[in-house]
Amino acid sequence: MNRPTCRQPSGSLPEPVTELLRAVHDALNLPLPGLTDEDERAYASLLANRAREARVILVGILHDGHEPGRAAVALRGWLDRWPVTYTPWSSDGGAR
Repeated sequence: MNRPTCRQPSGSLPEPVTELLRAVHDALNLPLPGLTDEDERAYASLLANRAREARVILVGILHDGHEPGRAAVALRGWLDRWPVTYTPWSSDGGAR
């Protein structure tokens, strides 16, 4: 997910902060799971793992003074370890 999935903020946020916000958004903006219990469990696990990674990045910025741009790059790299592996929901119920 290297492309932005949301519009550019209309305010005057510094570009590194905008990139960090996009990375956190993309980390947590997962497709809904299909209807099987297996898909639901995989979705819940993936969301928990990605939220944990995002929290670690944010703690580094807020408590340790890490630079937001580098943190955004690190978060995107970490998220590559947690791809969507479940069947996303679709109008046919996420049928395989």
